[in-house]
Amino acid sequence: MARRTKEDAQKTRELLIDAAETVFYEKGVSRTSLNDIAAEAGVTRGAIYWHFKNKHDVFEAMMERQELPLEMLRAVVEDPEQTDPLGRLKDFLLYLTREIARDPHQRKVFEILFHKCELTDDNAQLVARHRNNIRDASERMRGVLRNAIRLGQLPENLDIERAIVQLHVQITGLIYFWLLVPDTFNMEKESERVINAYFYSLQYCFGNDNH
Repeated sequence: MARRTKEDAQKTRELLIDAAETVFYEKGVSRTSLNDIAAEAGVTRGAIYWHFKNKHDVFEAMMERQELPLEMLRAVVEDPEQTDPLGRLKDFLLYLTREIARDPHQRKVFEILFHKCELTDDNAQLVARHRNNIRDASERMRGVLRNAIRLGQLPENLDIERAIVQLHVQITGLIYFWLLVPDTFNMEKESERVINAYFYSLQYCFGNDNH
């Protein structure tokens, strides 16, 4: 019976996250209330409080569910014993952009993140999340690039900080632009071009003497 109760609770939690995705997408995060999420899920507001503290807690759970499948890939890329860090990083970036292009669910969550999550005072917790994610991703990238330099895949004079900024600009900009105007270009093909161009530029454009 306890196992059944636990399974039911998990199903309810997943139902609430699914409902939140739908309402966040339709109304935007700022205009969504817990009542909206409860109504979409067909449960009482009290059922939400059993699983989540507030709306932003639901948002966190939505993003964690989205990011979970990527963690295993990230671990391979960031392994300090990885013998081909650049190759694995490229594979990871291609996988990420292709999944957004191919999987309607992935696309929906990224649309919420990029276009439905207003950076207002009400969403201060989410603004902090964005900033922390950028810092975390940058720190992960430092490890990968340092490993690539150590293995001779990148020049020793690589300006790591500039290379990290450029990666954020290119990948985030590409995803943001495609989600805004998806009919203007083929995401899969263009992401491959952008990623290839980035890795080419690492060899020639980001040395400490190329300011």
